[in-house]
Parts: sequence; C-alpha cells; structure tokens
Amino acid sequence: MRRQKDYLIFEKMYREPMSSQLMLFFMLYGITGVMPFVAAVYLLLRRGNAFAPDVTPPMRLRRWTASFFLVSALAHVWWYLFYIYSTSINSVVYMVLVVLDSLLLFFTIAGTQLAMLQDRRRPIWPILIAMIPFVVLCGFYMAHSSELLRQIALAYILLLCLLFNAYMVFAIRQYGRWLNDNYADLENKKVWLSQVVAFLCLLLFVLYVLAEDIVFISLIHFVDIVLVVLLLWRVETLPQLEETHPKNLPVSEGSDLSPLTSHSLSLMSNIDLSYIEQLLAKHCVDTQLYLQHDITLQQLAQTIGTNRSYLSQYFSRQGITYNTYINNLRINHFIKHYEEATAAGQPVSAQQLAYESGFRSYRTFSRAFMQRTGQSVTAWTRNMER
Repeated sequence: MRRQKDYLIFEKMYREPMSSQLMLFFMLYGITGVMPFVAAVYLLLRRGNAFAPDVTPPMRLRRWTASFFLVSALAHVWWYLFYIYSTSINSVVYMVLVVLDSLLLFFTIAGTQLAMLQDRRRPIWPILIAMIPFVVLCGFYMAHSSELLRQIALAYILLLCLLFNAYMVFAIRQYGRWLNDNYADLENKKVWLSQVVAFLCLLLFVLYVLAEDIVFISLIHFVDIVLVVLLLWRVETLPQLEETHPKNLPVSEGSDLSPLTSHSLSLMSNIDLSYIEQLLAKHCVDTQLYLQHDITLQQLAQTIGTNRSYLSQYFSRQGITYNTYINNLRINHFIKHYEEATAAGQPVSAQQLAYESGFRSYRTFSRAFMQRTGQSVTAWTRNMER
C-alpha cells in the first residue's frame, strides 16, 4: 500500500547517511503532518473567516474538512510511530493501520466533497457500506497472508475511487443546474474545484502505488501540501447558500408565500403564466431590481408577490433559467447605457458599467455577454466606437 513506500524510505534513512534527497523527504513528511493539523485547529476554533471576511462558509463543510485534516495529520503520527517501533509490514498492526488509514481518509474526503454541494444533503452512510468488502478482504489477508488478496483489496479501493469520481461528476452537474435555477450571481458558488480535489486524491493514490523513486515520492508529498491549501481556500470562499428572507426588498401587496399544495400544483397548467410576466415587468424590470447583487429566485418571488415554485415553472416554460433571465436584463441595461454614453461623447468604462449593471465579476459579465450577443465585449465596444 501507499505507506509501505514511506516505510522503505525511512528504513533507508536510518541505515544510510542523511542525503539531500532523504532530508527533503523528511521535511515534506513533517510539513504534510503539521500543516493539516494547524488547518484543522483553525477551522474548528476560529469563528471568523481570515481569508474572506465577507463570506460565511457552511459550518457543515468546515467540520468535514477539519475532520479530513485531523485524520491526515494523525495518520502521519501513527505511521511514524509504526516505523519507529515495528519492523514488519506483514504484522497485524500494519494491516489494522492500513484499514484505519484507508477507511477514515476516504470517508472524510468524501464527506468534505459532498458537503460542498448545497442543493440538498447527500447521505454519507453508503461510503461506509461500500468500505465493508475492503475491511473483509484485509481481515482475510491478516489470517492468510496472500499477495492475491492484497492485490484484490488494492483494486477494490481503486474501483471505489473511480466510482466516487463518476458520481461526483453527476452530482456537480446537478448542483450546477440548481444554481442556475436559483441564483443570479454565481461567483465562488460553483464547486468545480470539488471535482478537481476528487481527481487529485485519486491521482495521489495511484501515484503512491506506482512510485518507487524517492524524488517522485517526495513530489507526491508536495502535492499533499497543495491539496491542503486548495481545500482550505475552497472552504473559506464558498458561501452558505441557505435561502434567507430578502432584506430591504419591496414586497407587493397580496403576496402568497406559502408552499404550493398538491391541489394548486395540479392547477398550474391551467393558470395563465402571462400574469407572472406582468408581475416581473412591474416589480423587477421597471424598478430595476435586477441591478441588486445576489438576489435569489426566492427573493424575487417574494418581491413580486408569487410563489417560488410557480416562478420557477414560469422560467422553465420560457426555456431559460433564472440566472439567464437576470443576466439578460443586466446586459440590456449595460447596452442601453453604453450606447447613451457613446452617443453623448462621454467616456465610459465597460468594467465599471458592468458592475453598475449588477455583475460582481467582469469575467462573469464577459461570458454572459458573449452568450447573449454572440460577440465579445471588446469586439462589441469597438464597433460602437466607430
């Protein structure tokens, strides 16, 4: 397994004079043990957010990530103690540590990645059930030391990693659709990085199995450091996406905010959705509500005086998402004011005007502008200035 390679390097370190390569490995091993421990303590004990003070990350995600960091740090400790006090990689203690290491690391990293997806709470217990055959295989290996059993256990863990990666691809796509249907501003809300983390963990596992050279193994420990930094940044910058009541938003009279009953759902197809269009024109377009940052579908529904589910169905029947609807209004606002400024001979900054049109990020604006007009912002403004 992975730790057997570290064990052989430690043996070499104790037998031979300390070379620069062995010193580098020893330093990286220590850093990859201390760094996740410090990160775990920070996530568990610090209430504020040191990296992005204006962001409130999900507490569930902080706890799962802290658990993963703690397990990673403790694994370094118990394996180092094993290297000092044990001389056999065929002992029962070794196999117990292998099972403990694999079970806890896989479980906590899976929980961390699932906690990034806030469209719904996905259960983590299937991961534990999926690990049972691995534990059984390791138990048989303890009783009957067989290379075949070891290879089967190794292949099973690799298969679980592959299956989990495949599931995360599906889950992240599903999460992305949910974001588009409910949020107008998606900056730092998407979790494609979660899939990068999943693939990185899989890559580390495969490389540990195949690696033989000390330099290569040291490089893998360096990637461990990158993984810790990557996860910590993602946790600190991912905002909590729980639906909250809108603040400082006008609410039209006669708002019906109660959940739709099964009876009202059955009558939806018979209701004239043009009424929703009128409400949107009056309370969103005319008031330029779309210029407000971070307005959600639920907030818009409450503002215009309708139900969130009904408003969602309206956008669905129009063949667009809520995100597309708001971005189109913002781009129309940008085009109108840019044309007016150009006609009046006034200097105008596309980046500043994009922000005033409701976009938090110029990169997001550029992408939405291309989808809306079929032209880049640069090409469009160049044509306007001719």
